[in-house]
Amino acid sequence: MNMLCIVFLPITFLIVGSSKLCPHQCSCYDASELVDCRSRGFTHIPHSIPHGTWLLDLSGNKLSELRSTSFTGIWALRVLLLSQSNMQVVHSKALSSLTFLEKLDLAYNELRVIPPDFCQGLTTLKDLKLSHNALERLESHSLEDLESLERLDLSHNHIQVVEVGAFRGLTMLRHLNLAWNQLTVLQGGLLTMQQSLGVLYLNHNNISKIETEALAPLQTLSILNLEANQLRSLKFKTFLNLQTPSTHLQMSENPWTCDCELHRVFTKILHVRHLHVDDYMNITCHSPLLVAGASLGLMHSQLCIAETATVLIITGTVMVTVVGALVMAERKRKKQKMNLEKQGNDPISFITRFSFLAIVFGLQN
Repeated sequence: MNMLCIVFLPITFLIVGSSKLCPHQCSCYDASELVDCRSRGFTHIPHSIPHGTWLLDLSGNKLSELRSTSFTGIWALRVLLLSQSNMQVVHSKALSSLTFLEKLDLAYNELRVIPPDFCQGLTTLKDLKLSHNALERLESHSLEDLESLERLDLSHNHIQVVEVGAFRGLTMLRHLNLAWNQLTVLQGGLLTMQQSLGVLYLNHNNISKIETEALAPLQTLSILNLEANQLRSLKFKTFLNLQTPSTHLQMSENPWTCDCELHRVFTKILHVRHLHVDDYMNITCHSPLLVAGASLGLMHSQLCIAETATVLIITGTVMVTVVGALVMAERKRKKQKMNLEKQGNDPISFITRFSFLAIVFGLQN
């Protein structure tokens, strides 16, 4: 009986001790490795989170900020979920202790800036969600230490500027979502280190220009979404520089200027083996007014025929004008020649010239 008590007491102690480690109002599972604190009304990170926790879900709370000591001691954390938590500020070194973190979800918050040392210590992070915030720009140093990052979601922000170098350290990046922002230019040098990038979402921005070398470094890009921007024209060289095995392009819902040059660019793109315009038949003309709203795919031949006909008419008109001018000039020249010859055969004219010569000859003697 005494032996049973001795065995029973430690087991009871472990169960009670384990339950005490779970924060009040939270639920803990699998020996407190999974801690669920969703929508519990927390205004700060709860205390007593087990040191061995690898998943912590704090989404749906009212945290407003992350302090520098918020996660001290939770050394084993792999997944941290903080979406919809009214987050406005991430203080300096708030995440630096999470050296084993692999997934961080900060979506649906109110973050306006990413602090300079945001990624300090997050060398193992693979998945970062910052969508549905109020970010306006990405500084060149904001994300530079995220050397293991594979997925980055920055969609649904107010980003107008991405400094060249902002993605410099993200050499393992495979999926980049910048959709639903306010970018105006896709500049060269921005994606220099992203040779492994496979998916790039840039749809629903204000992009009106893609610099010629902007896509050149991308060697494995399979999806490029440029829908719903402000593109009116393209340069074929921009896509020719895209040396990938197979890339699918989405480019509808742009205000395309449908002229023969655009026709030539798309014709070349469609004939490049590794480029595929998935929504080609949905690309509609914004201008000129004569073809506004029409499908570029259906208007292709008509556009170039009309433009070629216009050029031929103008060229023909110029040629007729030039030929007419040459004919008139030749007629005038012949007429002048005939007048000169007629004057040379006139007897009076002959006598006049003879008298003049006689006078000159007499003066010389």
